[in-house]
Amino acid sequence: MKYDVKLELENRTEEYSFGDVAKQANGSAWLRSGKTVILATVVIDETEVVKDDFLPLTVQYIEKSYAAGKIPGGFFKRETKPSDFETLTSRIVDRSLRPLFPKGFGHPTQITIMVFSVDSDSDLQVLALNAASAALFVSDIDINRNVSAVRAAKIDGEIVLNPTLTQLKNSTLDLYLSGTKDELLMIEMRSIGSEKVDVQEIPEPMLDPIMDPSLGTVMLDRHVSNAMAEDELIEVLDKTQKLLFASNVEYEVAFGPSQKEIKPLELKAHCLNQEMVSFVQENYASEIKHALAQMAKSERSTALRELRKKIIQAKQEWADVELEWELKDAIEFAKREFVRAQILKDKVRADGRALTEVRPISIDTNVLPAAHSSCLFTRGQTQALVVLTMGGPKDAQMFETLTDQGTQNENFMVHYNFPGFSVGEASPIMGTKRRELGHGNLAKRALEAVVNLDGQTVRLVSEILESNGSSSMATVCGGYLALCAADIETSDTIAGIAMGMVSDDKDYAILSDIMGLEDHDGDMDFKVTGSKDGITAMQMDIKLGGISLDVLKEALYQAKQGRSHIIDIMLEAKSQIKFNDGVLPSTDLFHIDPGFIGEIIGQAGKTIREMIEKFEVAIDIDKKDGKVKITGKNKEGVKNAKDHIHSIINAPKKEKVKYEVGQSYEGVVKRIVDFGAFVELPDGTDGLLHISKISKERVDNIKDVLHEGQKIKVEILEFKGNKISLGMAE
Repeated sequence: MKYDVKLELENRTEEYSFGDVAKQANGSAWLRSGKTVILATVVIDETEVVKDDFLPLTVQYIEKSYAAGKIPGGFFKRETKPSDFETLTSRIVDRSLRPLFPKGFGHPTQITIMVFSVDSDSDLQVLALNAASAALFVSDIDINRNVSAVRAAKIDGEIVLNPTLTQLKNSTLDLYLSGTKDELLMIEMRSIGSEKVDVQEIPEPMLDPIMDPSLGTVMLDRHVSNAMAEDELIEVLDKTQKLLFASNVEYEVAFGPSQKEIKPLELKAHCLNQEMVSFVQENYASEIKHALAQMAKSERSTALRELRKKIIQAKQEWADVELEWELKDAIEFAKREFVRAQILKDKVRADGRALTEVRPISIDTNVLPAAHSSCLFTRGQTQALVVLTMGGPKDAQMFETLTDQGTQNENFMVHYNFPGFSVGEASPIMGTKRRELGHGNLAKRALEAVVNLDGQTVRLVSEILESNGSSSMATVCGGYLALCAADIETSDTIAGIAMGMVSDDKDYAILSDIMGLEDHDGDMDFKVTGSKDGITAMQMDIKLGGISLDVLKEALYQAKQGRSHIIDIMLEAKSQIKFNDGVLPSTDLFHIDPGFIGEIIGQAGKTIREMIEKFEVAIDIDKKDGKVKITGKNKEGVKNAKDHIHSIINAPKKEKVKYEVGQSYEGVVKRIVDFGAFVELPDGTDGLLHISKISKERVDNIKDVLHEGQKIKVEILEFKGNKISLGMAE
């Protein structure tokens, strides 16, 4: 393969070949970085122009199993349904490239990104966008701006740009930034939780946590979210942005000689009928204001539709199909301008709120009595029912990635469902869409940082029952409270808020807790999640082409204010939680002196088996550090098992007896089986009294001769390894 371009970037080398493969596409780019090879192609349908006012762009990111020397799993040995990672990567590329297309571009466009070879350390999401943008830049479509991505990590307190996947695994920050040489287009960020060891002085000996007696200290593991404060995040964004802008300058210079001759393409003539716009604005401002007062999307649409009918009755000459469409556009434009002017000039929103005001919030926890936990979170006309289910390690989601060896397990899942009835639409519930995957992934990133599951599997499902904007943030808030309602420990209280912005050539206004209308007619969709002290996740799509860091900082601090307000309400609801004790599984973690582990397990596991059966729990013990984990169907069983373990630890020690063949001892029959009886000797050691040794006469049923709890005198007959064979003493 001949490469036309070689770029030495921060922490990575990229080589590009143009024109050698996929020659019939409008544009193609063959990208190699390390052992990773990606082909990106762009194809447009020059014969068709979609009339509707939207960009008909489709992006598909496809991974090939052979790229990592793997054969696809499942019955059909070929790639079928795209993985969540493929779908989310397609979404990232789409959101980054869509703003490049000129207004009025209506040709159906397909961008395909295929991974042919993979390096286990390559950042495929960054390379996928870079390859797709390169293919678009050198194509015959009139787009002469390059878009690329830079990822930032924080490792041992230092910011690393363009980290390898190995480096990213040791990071407390994952920041993905995309844009051109002078504009930011998209931001995705999450903090990555970790374990922190605290060393504390202790005034006196303690029984439970792990201690170093020589130092008189106790070492405690503590989960931390690594949420990032706003000022620190701005500094990281500034540093990352500089590299992004500089890289795009290099890309455009390097790709310039490979650009194809531009083809003239028809753009949609989307011209507003100014006569209609003026007529609507001058005569029907009150009706538009009335329509905007209808907060529900379905009610607002009905009001605007009735307004259109009213206008046609007054202007019979507009009662034409084509003119009706023009009138619809004119009403929509008048509505948009009214919304934006009211915000910019009057500092008042369509629902009467101030710019920083959050809609009323109501919270009900554990509304589903048979579920492990649940939360019904309502903010304005957005309502999410978030339901939590707990499971064990075997319930984790198994998946494979190209860059990892073997099968991976995901023990924290967040699934988001958006049925049509939530916005008053009569549509069937079908398969999971890209938007649902994206919102669920954002909520997962927001909450995952604060949860230490320690082997448990947790699934959160958010059912959106009503939506008027910010449903993903309602999922975050409801998800956190569902975790609390399941008595799962979290390191911080997490809430989410969606921010928006309206701007013109001179002024701008930042909006807190945007509703659907403000999202649709605004210039920014900025979702921020975190605690009162820092951010755990955020996602930003820029609609107006760019945003300064100063404005971004203002938005972040306004989001912090709103988030703190929401958290206060959530904390009040948290204090009133009543657990579903009858159905909620329980887990307890504690430490014991490793020297007691043998006694807890018992001879051949007898003691621990008895506890598991008696209390209906699962018990896991780390023999190295004495960590004990008890999981059961209810709290009572877990508590009783823990108390029993502590009773074993604190029980007076029985002096070990050195048993010898021929000696006789008094023992207690502990358990009767078909072939004999197990007898507990004075120091707690068990021995087997075989059925043939009970009597000189034949014994058909042991229970006719012995019963559990009976004291008998037995003789040591022989030792078989660590087993003792007994006989009846005379």
